[in-house]
Amino acid sequence: MLTNKHAKIMLMLVFAVLGFMLATQIKTTERQKTINVQRAEELTERLRVVEQQRDDLAHEVERLQAASGTDEALETEVERLKEFAGEVPLEGKGIQLILDDSKVTAQVGENPNLYIIHDDDLLRVINELRAAGAEAISINGERLVATSEIRCAGPTLSVNNNRSAPPYVILAIGNPSNLASALKLRGGVLDTFKFWGIQADLTLPEVVKVPAYKGRRVFEYAKAAPEEEHTAKEAGK
Repeated sequence: MLTNKHAKIMLMLVFAVLGFMLATQIKTTERQKTINVQRAEELTERLRVVEQQRDDLAHEVERLQAASGTDEALETEVERLKEFAGEVPLEGKGIQLILDDSKVTAQVGENPNLYIIHDDDLLRVINELRAAGAEAISINGERLVATSEIRCAGPTLSVNNNRSAPPYVILAIGNPSNLASALKLRGGVLDTFKFWGIQADLTLPEVVKVPAYKGRRVFEYAKAAPEEEHTAKEAGK
């Protein structure tokens, strides 16, 4: 049998081991708690960063979408301006008018120039068509724009600085009925041509194709007016 002394020693050793084990378990638990807290804080920070990145990306997407919409609007406006400026070919409903010099022989004492087509004859036709709402016009393949000229060039006419001889094929896009009616007015251009024997063949094709302007336009003296000045003039009207 163990003596009382030995029993006390053994009991003390047992308590010591249990105490050590308990202390170790407590430290381990506290360390685990500390690790868990640190891990939670780390995950929270990572979540905050990811959410910030998400928000930044969302804002960037919105910005790009807005910019894309602006670019599309600008592109549409540029295309529209190109159409008005004659930079692109156009097609649509309209009329075709073919003019040729008269086959009638001038009588003695008559001015033979009355039986041939002059620049002012074409100008009258073009003015009537524009007044009737023509959206695009060409003469013998030359697109008429704001800077186009139609003038006499000896026995021929000059359109966009290119010589052109009869027959003159005039194409105009617009309301066919309105365009034709403008030319057929009583006492109008076609009546005048008929009186002098000028040949005029007016038709309404299903599709009229007007080519793009082939020349170059460079403004040497004109420049855009400042926005403030332009706005002030508009307000004063």
